[in-house]
Amino acid sequence: MNIDLSNKHALVCGSTKGIGFAIAKQFALQGAQVTLMARNEELLKKAIKDLPAENGQIHDYLVADFVKPQSVKAAIETKVQANYAYHILVNNSGGPTPGPILLAKEEEFISAINAHLLSSHYLVQALVNGMKQMQYGRIINIISTSVKIPLKGLGVSNTTRGAVASYNKTLATELAPWGITVNNILPGATGTDRLTQIIEGKATKQKESIEDVSKEMLAEIPLGRFAEPNEIAYAACFLASPFAAYITGINLPIDGGRTGCL
Repeated sequence: MNIDLSNKHALVCGSTKGIGFAIAKQFALQGAQVTLMARNEELLKKAIKDLPAENGQIHDYLVADFVKPQSVKAAIETKVQANYAYHILVNNSGGPTPGPILLAKEEEFISAINAHLLSSHYLVQALVNGMKQMQYGRIINIISTSVKIPLKGLGVSNTTRGAVASYNKTLATELAPWGITVNNILPGATGTDRLTQIIEGKATKQKESIEDVSKEMLAEIPLGRFAEPNEIAYAACFLASPFAAYITGINLPIDGGRTGCL
């Protein structure tokens, strides 16, 4: 099975590093033309230089802050008004602030909903007509295994991720008549800055060393290691391809077997 994304245009959010950049790079390796979207223009300029372009692709980027949905809406509408259409959308942004839900502040919930739900909603609204016209659409959402089982110490994240999963399940049903698929990837503990933040936070709270906290987390993973960002990207490439045309509305955990449910 040879995945070929040539002549496909992909918009990948939160793509200057971590899982987002790994997905953008794999898409480019498979021939797609990629638009990166993130808030830091300097990091975007750096990341775009590292995207493969063996097929002569001209990659570009959009600057937008997902915590400010109106900036996302303005950026993508400007692009679409220039008659630019996307076959593939990857919704991805940094995780909400860790902590118990009981101690969560109102602004933390608002920030998380803005970044993970409203910004994604504006992107879908802007791109779906183009997907319908091209008769090809893949919407892939990078969420969390907390959609299956809430994770301790991630109260705001658990709440927001559940809302996003339900939104996309609904969207999958609405867009199915046009052959547009909507799927969620649920990464487990993956070697990114986000994982480092979580481990350091737990170490401070539990008054343990970072090494001990890492060992405790690894003990919960049957495969005995953290995921690599590329392992999430491989799944995204498949879901973005023609081979996944009959897969929609699913939650796909990529977690080394950690999530304790079917």
